Amino acid sequence: MDFWEAHYTGMDAGWAPRPNAALERVVALQTGTPGRALDVGCGHGGDALWLAGQGWHVTAVDVSPTAVGRTAARAHEAGLSGLVSTIITDLDQETPEGAFDLVTASYFHTPIQIDRAAAIRRVANLVSPSGLLVIVDHASVAPWSWNQDQQVFPAPEQTLATLQLDDTWTPIETAVSSRTATGPAGETATVLDNIIAVRRTA
Repeated sequence: MDFWEAHYTGMDAGWAPRPNAALERVVALQTGTPGRALDVGCGHGGDALWLAGQGWHVTAVDVSPTAVGRTAARAHEAGLSGLVSTIITDLDQETPEGAFDLVTASYFHTPIQIDRAAAIRRVANLVSPSGLLVIVDHASVAPWSWNQDQQVFPAPEQTLATLQLDDTWTPIETAVSSRTATGPAGETATVLDNIIAVRRTA
């Protein structure tokens, strides 16, 4: 928790990240009527607020109290408090309760030693039948990123394999895409993302 709390307290509280473009596209193509969504590692709430704006009831979770507080404040300012609930939780130690039509994890990376695949498997178990698990990972490093030392990024197919999902899941997309990222100070860079989208069939 200490690393991420320091990370967010050191950021401009007014920085409002845009929703993840890959998540927007997958949700638009692969979901129907908005239902319940779980946003894993919500940060400043870019994805959570966008989903709520589309009519989803979103549970936004993060290990940083500052991040969660800022997400809640932004939801209130946008008139979305009724659609966004926030939880401070360490997903390496505990798993939120409930069933969700969409579980999303955008850039759920950390320098802290955790069993990331196991944490994602646990939240994947919360996906309802016919629901979606959408993971967007870094496939390159932006100049302002905290993980400048990372040189090797698993391919999306490798990440999917580590989740060890059973035959009740059907892959929808495993791909690499490029985007223009905007940092906290307004700087921009072209970066790569790994996209993994999987539907639970039973």
